[in-house]
Amino acid sequence: MKIEINVEPKVKEIQVVISCNRLTPEIERVLAALRILDKKLTAIKNGEIFLLEIEKVIFIETVERKTFIYTTDQVYESKLKLYELEQQLETSGFFRASKSCLIHLTFIKSLKTDLNRKIRVTLENGEQIIVSRQYAEELKKRLGVK
Repeated sequence: MKIEINVEPKVKEIQVVISCNRLTPEIERVLAALRILDKKLTAIKNGEIFLLEIEKVIFIETVERKTFIYTTDQVYESKLKLYELEQQLETSGFFRASKSCLIHLTFIKSLKTDLNRKIRVTLENGEQIIVSRQYAEELKKRLGVK
């Protein structure tokens, strides 16, 4: 891969141009990372690619090696792994709830202590997610609850 950067004082808006002979998984990951900077996620539904605004994503989970992105009314699939999304979204209000799930903190409606120091989180859409013991204390700290 060759990277070229042109610094021009007269340029008012950043423009990224990718030249390739075909769209590869590597290029898709680069595009996904760039869209994160622009507060968008790339997702797929019924063979169509969508650009989702991060603020509308409620949670993200991995099921059987596939990553799914949940909004208030739709479910999309992502080509990225959960850990890649976690790295890109950590400054956008997302929290690792378990090995297979990221939660957008702004959509948390309530918390309930569950068995074995786990926390049951109810999201704005009614979905309930179990936060594992490993991440429970960090969640309380991030939300400012004890």
